Amino acid sequence: MTGKTIDQLTIGDQEEFSKTISESDIYTFAGITGDLNPAHVNEEYAKTTPFKSRIAHGILIGGLISTVIGTRLPGPGSIYREQVLAFKAPVYIGDTITATVKITDMDTTKNKITLNTFCKNQEGVVVVDGTAVIHPPRK
Repeated sequence: MTGKTIDQLTIGDQEEFSKTISESDIYTFAGITGDLNPAHVNEEYAKTTPFKSRIAHGILIGGLISTVIGTRLPGPGSIYREQVLAFKAPVYIGDTITATVKITDMDTTKNKITLNTFCKNQEGVVVVDGTAVIHPPRK
């Protein structure tokens, strides 16, 4: 299975992926990465923070963007080249996050596309905003 090649893409194309963030997601991510920051894994500590409850790791949420790129737009065979992320708002256990990527620029000679990347919660609040540069699969 191969994703869309650059000749199958146009500026303005977009795709998305949604996921509800669970406590298990946070603990699994913490275990895989070793990021055991108590803001993520310790409710009593998290109550003392400005967020008042545990929050998801920012990079866990940013990873949902990778899901869109690797499975939907352009899809399998895409190569991530760079990603810039700005974390705008916290994500809590139970939030449903929708990651969206939208093509904003294309360089057909270099087989390179630039994407606007962002994640919103169930209330439409942008929690992550950024840009990515990727190489879609070749023919």
